[in-house]
Amino acid sequence: MRVEVDKDKCTGCGECREACPKGPVIWKINGKAEATNLRYCHVCTLCASKCPQKAIKVIRDGDDGKDEKIKQEN
Repeated sequence: MRVEVDKDKCTGCGECREACPKGPVIWKINGKAEATNLRYCHVCTLCASKCPQKAIKVIRDGDDGKDEKIKQEN
């Protein structure tokens, strides 16, 4: 599982961190958002759904070994 942040779209507003149940543990905002400590992620996709810039993708490994996109906002 991974969380991708499009650095070109991200404004560093922190909405992802605020929406995330584990926000302070997972999200670092230093001008741009960065997801760290993903072992705490519940894969709820709230970060992606609340991002006003649609800059976040939550991707998990599928059962067949291929990546499965859970939430992609364009």
